[in-house]
Amino acid sequence: MIDAVIIGGGPAGLSAALVLGRAKREVVLFDEDQPRNQVTAHSHGFITQDGVSPATFKETALGDLKKYPRIQVENQRVTSVKKGGSFFIVEAEGKTVKARKVLLATGLTDGLPDVKDVHSFYGKSLFPCPFCDGWELRDQPLLVLAESDHAYMFTKIISNWSKDLVLATNGKNLLTAEQEKELTSRGIRVMDEKIDSLIGEKGKLKSIRFETGVELERVGGFVTSQLQQASSLADQIGCKKNEQGGYEVDESSQSSVEGVYVAGDMTMNQAQQIVLAAANGSMAASRMVAALAFEDF
Repeated sequence: MIDAVIIGGGPAGLSAALVLGRAKREVVLFDEDQPRNQVTAHSHGFITQDGVSPATFKETALGDLKKYPRIQVENQRVTSVKKGGSFFIVEAEGKTVKARKVLLATGLTDGLPDVKDVHSFYGKSLFPCPFCDGWELRDQPLLVLAESDHAYMFTKIISNWSKDLVLATNGKNLLTAEQEKELTSRGIRVMDEKIDSLIGEKGKLKSIRFETGVELERVGGFVTSQLQQASSLADQIGCKKNEQGGYEVDESSQSSVEGVYVAGDMTMNQAQQIVLAAANGSMAASRMVAALAFEDF
């Protein structure tokens, strides 16, 4: 039986593996290699790593892990996690690993608005996070595509990077009269009409066309997505969810199931940035090391 299994090879899982490996703990990291940020060319906001490509970030991280002999990386999908005193982790090929602790870091997926060709621009000129990509789009004519109740607040935040904004709600009336008046008074155009299409080439947005025939030039922008859990493993083992659809954790990053820790975006209680996910994974792993040490003592 090994000390810990980590499921998910994003920033949270990689950072957790490093902490556990440096603590002389035997750990297996299962990585299906389907990162949420694979659609984007660069990641920003992580000091010393600003502008790094997701692929380079991961390659460097895996190189760091190779220094530690007790860290094993398996490029396999985990199909089930069962608890019976310890934990039994079954991978897609049928192999079972027995571990004392489990760290889930499987992340989230984006449910994008139902707009024609939105996936063609996502991660190239339309982004979910202004803190990650706002600088690159600064002071340009931008689109805010939002179908959720966060449209008003999201647009106000985006105005930090550009004052030339169009908020498109794709046929949904999301704002109160007061909210719309406040935005328009600042030169932000609110378009509640249904969107016909997004127009551009090779992922670079040029304009947005509405079903009314109106077409507005935009060079890029930001989109709110309906965040969803990328894996059902936490549900399978009985971890409780919070009101946001993330998983409940205590101050040690442990879920409602003893011995199962949750790290990164899965909690949905922080901004989705690689620097925060990495920090969260590191913190969760340090708590796991402490728990293992207390049990051994």
